[in-house]
Formats: sequence, structure tokens, C-alpha cells
Amino acid sequence: MSAFKDRPNTALIVIDVQNDVVAKAFRRNQVISNVSQLVSNARSQHVPVVWVQHSDEELVKDTFGWEYVAELQSAQGETVIHKSFGDSFEATDLEDVLSELKVGKLIVCGSQTDACIRSTLHGAIARGYDATLVSDAHTTDDCTYSEPPVSAEQVIAHTNFYWNWQRTASARGGTVKSADLGF
Repeated sequence: MSAFKDRPNTALIVIDVQNDVVAKAFRRNQVISNVSQLVSNARSQHVPVVWVQHSDEELVKDTFGWEYVAELQSAQGETVIHKSFGDSFEATDLEDVLSELKVGKLIVCGSQTDACIRSTLHGAIARGYDATLVSDAHTTDDCTYSEPPVSAEQVIAHTNFYWNWQRTASARGGTVKSADLGF
């Protein structure tokens, strides 16, 4: 249903699974394992994997904390998008990459649920992409310090709940568990 009738392909978008970003993430190892399986499945089915890597004044480019976790590494020929805003489309060449790959549907996973995941999902659907969130392959840190205080588990559950029902006139959201995803 995406707005891109000439883009029948799907891409897996892996967002910010970087050392410092997921150091204290909720269910870190389980989520990384699920993301790793998604990457493996995408590669085996020749689905493009696009890696997104954040940097800013706290997450300094070319440092250990900025690097992707050891369990997840891009393969030769896979695109890495460098960003400095929550939305992976903002001030990057992600749109150009997806256009070249004829991608109209995104499968999204990674970190942080309450920031870059949500921003990218909304950025995608607003631009006309169908955007499916893998419900057990995204994570965030504990947010009980915030006002109102919420746990990481609550943030993830709420995001899964509301993203399942997102629609625009030309695109749709949705969720799927990693075990149920078919590319």
C-alpha cells in the first residue's frame, strides 16, 4: 500500500545498535539476538539491510561507544547511514538509497524505542513508506527518571500498541514479532 507504486521491494532498517546506545538497554541480549536473526534472514533472502548509526556531542563518531555492537556488523556492500537527528531520514541520504533499491516497505528494528525508533517510523510513514516495527527487536533504557516515570518495558509496550494502528492515506504502520516475519 505504500505511496511508491514503482518500489515493490522491502528493506530491513537496523537503527543505532551501538555500544553506548544499548549498554543499559532493556533485554539487551535478547533484542540483539532477535536483530541478528532478522539480519541473517534478510541476507539469506537477498533483502537489503540498511544500517543506521547515530553520532552527536555525547556519541562521538569513531569512538568505541559509537561503534555497532560486536554481535552485529554490516557486511560488505550493505549501506550504512550516518545521522545526527532522531529521524533516520533527516539530513541523510536514506531516501536516495531506498529509491535506488526500489524500496517502498521498511522493516524497522534497533534502539532507542522512545527516540530514534519512533522518529524514524513517523518519518517513514509521513514520507509514504509502509513501516513495520519488529515488536521484539527494539529496546530502550529505563525512563523512570522522566516525568512521568515510565519503565523501558512500558515504553516498548506502548510503542508496539500504538504503532500497530498507524495509517496515512498512502502508507501504513504495523508490528510483527521477529519469529513471524517473512520478507
